Amino acid sequence: MYGGPCGGLAAVSTALLAMSRRLEVRDVLRTIVVSARELLDAEYAALGVPDDHGGFAQFVVDGISPEQWRAIGPLPRQHGILAAMLHQDGPQRLADVRQDPRFEGWPSAHPEMSDFLGLPVRDGEETLGALFLANKKGPHGFTDEDEELLSLLAQHAAIALTNARLYERSRELTIAEERSRLAHELHDAVSQKLFSLRLTAQAAAALVDRDPARAKGELQQVAALAAEAADELRAAVTELRPAALDEDGLVATLRTHVHVLDRAHTAHVTFTCDGVRALPATQEEALLRVAQEALHNALRHSGADRVEVTLTRAGGGAVLKVTDSGKGFDPRTVRRAGRHLGLVSMRDRASGVGGRLTVHSEPGKGTTIEMEVPGG
Repeated sequence: MYGGPCGGLAAVSTALLAMSRRLEVRDVLRTIVVSARELLDAEYAALGVPDDHGGFAQFVVDGISPEQWRAIGPLPRQHGILAAMLHQDGPQRLADVRQDPRFEGWPSAHPEMSDFLGLPVRDGEETLGALFLANKKGPHGFTDEDEELLSLLAQHAAIALTNARLYERSRELTIAEERSRLAHELHDAVSQKLFSLRLTAQAAAALVDRDPARAKGELQQVAALAAEAADELRAAVTELRPAALDEDGLVATLRTHVHVLDRAHTAHVTFTCDGVRALPATQEEALLRVAQEALHNALRHSGADRVEVTLTRAGGGAVLKVTDSGKGFDPRTVRRAGRHLGLVSMRDRASGVGGRLTVHSEPGKGTTIEMEVPGG
């Protein structure tokens, strides 16, 4: 099956080396799945990485075309055989997965699968994923030797996946540190420009009456300094734009941000999205920043036990809502409420991209921050 002992050893060695050389988590998952399917001579292979909400954060397949995959529909949930692989030790080997009492069917576009072999990928007590194969190319189905080989692959897959995760976290920290340094440098540069701008404006004001010609020259210098300061600020906005937003887009970035907050706080934080398409970059960034500010307020100050983030399509644009179940407030009686809650900056971000921001809140009835942008 593997081309003899030497050929089999070489194939396994090549697969393990390929896993260890990948640094991106997605690449590692893909390499694991492709290697497992080729080494065990199966028609299909897949690896699912579970999330904490009964689904899968990532699900990588091999043997299914992109068109088939799109037709199948949403990612599967943690149920049936998939759940068994995540929560039970050892491999699951079945002559026909459809005959197993735990089998719960699959979507109409899903390919037919019969013989099945799967097992968890674990790092100590942590389950990193569920790796499985289906439809062995041969008359006798999966064997004891296949189980041993898949177990070996899973052990090395756990190491490769853990290393990839550590690499990505390290890279994120490096990016965060670099962005912090850059922000500090830009702050210093802009502060110096604004200080010079103020002094020059004061000099121009003092010269207006007694030396209008010199005052005119000073005012020209004010204009030049103001232009330089504006350029510095534009550079700050460009350089500090969230990296994930450029790579993954608004929806994926918001979903990840909410997922992290949900795990970090006692309040239940959820995100739903309905039909939102890509928006102009400035609008996506403004929506993300407003969502972050509103979430910060809700989780730190409102006492809410539930926060809901929704993003829905509105014509060619989108509407963002951040709703909490917290103590709320009365905007008419809370002095400087907008500045206290960061609403001034949120309104500025909204208006700066042609959008609008509204606040709905009552004491004891929570708060909803709503932002609408027009799209492109």
